[in-house]
Amino acid sequence: MSLLQGLRVLVTAGPTYEDIDPARFIGNRSSGKMGFALADQAAKLGAEVVLVAGPVNLTTPENVTRIDVRSAAQMYDAVMASLPADFYIGAAAVADFRPARYASIKIKKQDEDDGLTLELEQTQDILKSVANAEMRPSLVCGFAAETHEVETYAQGKLDRKNLDLIAANRVGIENSGFESDNNTIYVFTRGLDGKQQFGPASKYDVARSLLEYMAQLQSQRQG
Repeated sequence: MSLLQGLRVLVTAGPTYEDIDPARFIGNRSSGKMGFALADQAAKLGAEVVLVAGPVNLTTPENVTRIDVRSAAQMYDAVMASLPADFYIGAAAVADFRPARYASIKIKKQDEDDGLTLELEQTQDILKSVANAEMRPSLVCGFAAETHEVETYAQGKLDRKNLDLIAANRVGIENSGFESDNNTIYVFTRGLDGKQQFGPASKYDVARSLLEYMAQLQSQRQG
């Protein structure tokens, strides 16, 4: 029997785009590769997999149900509609803020020296919402992409959002994080001291190691 046979795994991947006007948006550099690797490996391990993907140009993994979205609000709706699940892995780099008002026509420069001030509002916190949902998955895993103080920020997010575990990685360095085919993650688990390190390795190998670790946690909690 495959390691995740009989389990439903819900994964988010990629960025979200928060539209300013028909020509411009707020986005980030997430490629979606880590989330797609997780969906691919979960399916290979026998799980029923739903992948909610932001705007990325990646091929849907085999035996994975894909839902394409653009904004944080659309991703929130798709995720909540896809519950229940046994594992939730929030690998998407969801925008924390969006423009408070959308301009229906392209905003034009009035003068060469004029700037533009945007009022931003917070987006819905998908990860925290899943972790506190009535149909909460048995394991909720978040991701923390940080440029510095990775461990401090990751552990703070683990507690603040009521997660079971969090995978933290450095961005802005070679062979890790956004756009790279490789990654190194440090996994912090609620109730356990220390951290697990997976990588440096391909994102597919890192994804498999994380899923195997989650299956081990699930087995320990049930046994």
